[in-house]
Formats: sequence, C-alpha cells, structure tokens
Amino acid sequence: MQLVMLLLILGVFYFFMIRPQMKKQKELKKFRESLAVGDKVVTIGGIHGKVLEINDTNILLNCEGGSKIRVEKSAVSTGMDAQQIAQTNK
Repeated sequence: MQLVMLLLILGVFYFFMIRPQMKKQKELKKFRESLAVGDKVVTIGGIHGKVLEINDTNILLNCEGGSKIRVEKSAVSTGMDAQQIAQTNK
C-alpha cells in the first residue's frame, strides 16, 4: 500500500510540476530559434526592443531613443503581441 501511495505522489509531481515546466522550456527554445530580424521582443530584464541582427548566441536590439544593445539569446523571454505594441506606441 505504501508503494502505491509513493507512485501516486510521484505521478502527481510529474504531471503537475515537471511535465508543464518541460513543455514551457520547449516552447521558449522554439520561440528563440524562430526569432527574425524586425521582431519586437522583451528581455528577462524588461527591456523592450526590435531585433536588428541575430548571431549564434546573441541578438542586437534597437531600443527606444535609437540606442542599440547586444543581449544573449537566452535573455529574450517573450515577443510582443499587437496589444503590447499598441501600448508602447502611445
């Protein structure tokens, strides 16, 4: 009976914690690989910018005011959707 409970707990951990995290990591990796010049992105640090150049490990972003910064691909967290783009253009 204890073995069944242990297996049940491990199953719950897998389906509610490990599996969703693995799925999220896979989607993030796919997103970073599909980045293209001209995409608007947000970094982990909250910097909004437009992709100007993509290298193997880093990306050149054009930020507000015409400043350009180079960040690691792993620092890009999300792309900006149409609603976010409209808010930043106000």
